Amino acid sequence: MEETTIRFPFEVPFEEITRHPKQYIDALFSCLESEFLTLPRGKGFIEYPVFEHGYEALKAATAGFTEVEQEKVLRVALKEPVSLLVLRAMLGFTPPEWAYIATQESGIEVSQGFIRTLDRQIRLESEMSLRKSELTTRRLTALIRTACRLLSEGAPKTGPDQLHRLDKADTKFGSASLKNVATLGVPYAMLLYERFLGRSFAGHRDSVSELVGNSLEAAIEDVLSRAGISYRKTKRAERIAGFDQAPDFIVPSEFNPQVIIEAKITEDDGTARDKVTRIQHLGELSRAGADSDIPKFEVVACIGGRGFGVRREDMKKMLLATRGKIFTIRTLEQIVEHTRLQEFRTKK
Repeated sequence: MEETTIRFPFEVPFEEITRHPKQYIDALFSCLESEFLTLPRGKGFIEYPVFEHGYEALKAATAGFTEVEQEKVLRVALKEPVSLLVLRAMLGFTPPEWAYIATQESGIEVSQGFIRTLDRQIRLESEMSLRKSELTTRRLTALIRTACRLLSEGAPKTGPDQLHRLDKADTKFGSASLKNVATLGVPYAMLLYERFLGRSFAGHRDSVSELVGNSLEAAIEDVLSRAGISYRKTKRAERIAGFDQAPDFIVPSEFNPQVIIEAKITEDDGTARDKVTRIQHLGELSRAGADSDIPKFEVVACIGGRGFGVRREDMKKMLLATRGKIFTIRTLEQIVEHTRLQEFRTKK
């Protein structure tokens, strides 16, 4: 019995795809790969011993979390900034959430830019001491005052259909909960439950989200460079004439776009739908104002992650928008041969 050879959509005429889209959707699903079990560390990754050092410094400054007071926490934060990451983890907030609540309570504007910059600065230079400028000190004081109050008071009562963010083993009853956790340790079942609610490594995954996509973009650059193809790789939020949102790659240049390459990775089907819509929009742009059925430029999609393998209808939309020019990391080496990129090839 002969094995059935899988044919990918970029290998056949577009008319064949429109007649039998199901088999080409199956072919794309078969070669999608996911790397959600591994994450890039990134430059700002905090190793556990560093985090633990900040934890111990904060614990010592507050007498085992029995005296979580503004002045004591501020002193240790200025000397050991990693303790601020520990304090935020105790709250269970993202940096913008902490900044928002501090601004609301204190009347002092703790901007999103300030808190994000501070968080990144601590991650990159965990052993540094914070500069004591007047504005920084005022904002830090607002953040710490808010944190101390929330941690001391604990979770207020809520309705039966609501769950308060401080309703956790270490913060539910305020100072008493903190003391118990610090002296007795957290039951493993409760730790796992809270980790489940918060998604494992969620904070780190958000901080390195750009690096996850960079792996696919780097592979595309390698293929283009080996073929001697001129290309323009755009930067995040860059403005390119003729595009309301800059494509990832333009060949040969933004002044004469002939091939547009979008590199998209997602592990979430909801996000995948947004990315499919983006590629559909590029397909519409390529046909707008064209004198014939031939698009003004070719749209090529390079995709990865399990998110694209959930909704068949979304994959069909992407197939039609790109006229079958969809590649994954497994088929990326064929991208030059099966697209208009071959017209710009200068190396064999």
